Amino acid sequence: MLAPYRRLFSRPGTVAFTLAGLLARLSMSMTGVSLVVLITERRGSYALAGTVAAAGLVAVAIGMPLIGRLVDRFGQARVTVPAVLYNLVPLCGLLLCVRLGAPDWTLYLCWATGSAVPNLGGMARARWAHLLRDAPDDRHLANSLEQSLDELCFMAGPVLGMVLCTTVAPEAGMLAAGGVGAVGALLFAAQRRTEPPTAYRADATSPSIGSGAADRSPLRVPALRVLALTFLSTGMVFGSLDLTTVAYADALGNRPVAGGLLALVAAGSCVAGLVFGTLRPTGPAGTRFLRGVAAMAGLLLLPLAAGLGGAGLALLGVALFAAGTGTAPTMVTGMTLIQELLPQRQLNEAMAIAVSGIMIGISTGSALAGALAEHAGPGAGYWIPAGAAALALLIALTGRRHLGTGPRPSAPTSPEPTVGATR
Repeated sequence: MLAPYRRLFSRPGTVAFTLAGLLARLSMSMTGVSLVVLITERRGSYALAGTVAAAGLVAVAIGMPLIGRLVDRFGQARVTVPAVLYNLVPLCGLLLCVRLGAPDWTLYLCWATGSAVPNLGGMARARWAHLLRDAPDDRHLANSLEQSLDELCFMAGPVLGMVLCTTVAPEAGMLAAGGVGAVGALLFAAQRRTEPPTAYRADATSPSIGSGAADRSPLRVPALRVLALTFLSTGMVFGSLDLTTVAYADALGNRPVAGGLLALVAAGSCVAGLVFGTLRPTGPAGTRFLRGVAAMAGLLLLPLAAGLGGAGLALLGVALFAAGTGTAPTMVTGMTLIQELLPQRQLNEAMAIAVSGIMIGISTGSALAGALAEHAGPGAGYWIPAGAAALALLIALTGRRHLGTGPRPSAPTSPEPTVGATR
């Protein structure tokens, strides 16, 4: 199964930027649990920890597309390096404020100002899209690989952060996440030979640049609006599924098992992503995306049935693994659609918008699941991920006429595509 992936890494420089990006993304998956453990240990408040984490998540969701636009305009390295160095300042400020007993509002301020987070996953996909612009099958393979690496990080990162916070010091998880993330991002930025050229650097005299076409928001493309809303609903699936599973295990007196159950969701998605990448894409990407969302909605009925039926943690784990297999094909095909429908000069911003939608959805889903967990039975929370997946399917079906598969311009300076503007 892994043989086709070796073909990807026969290209010079691909191993280096993939490993560096993986290191940086691992740190991002460590941050959430490390922040919660730090604040609850030093301040004794889950409520404070949750709201501080939510404030940072919203700030990053707002800032990430802006960083993506700068990356499209000035290049990955020129934006990533100062952004990473800047983010170390609010991180250190947060650690000091927690340690010194500063007022709670300082925690919100520090964490919200650390919003200049580059979308390393999106930048890695942009590199693959540039290197494989003439090989759509390999591009599908690369997107599947990147999705599987994302899931691998979300399996290992929270566990690593929890171990550091509980065995070394409450601050250890955040310190490790900041250090590992900075090193990984700087190493990623140093891989200049695989960095895609920007439209401005490639041809500063292009009429499309001078007319301001590159300054338009990619959200002007209807297909991206459909994808962003679908990803927002998918983020609600992630956020509500995580919190509901923790609450369910806690209600059964086995809260430590919750981490393993959530790892099964990520493992299912990781395996599905690797297998999906080896399958040759058939039919338009928009049709494949609809099939993926429909499969995700159907598979998320399994945890709902297990939770409401009181099937126990073992069967719930099987249901969660199966449910996880439905998310990777949806994410992979969604990112492929973005690469096909948006020009190279707007690719980083467009993918950052999609990721921001997921992050806002995660925050919303967690809040809804938390409220339901306090007022309903332990299995009732699984209605939220099932409902969010159904909403994602409804959005995708409603906007399916915009999910075309017109070829993305092969050159960064090509005129603005008309596929999204005319449908």
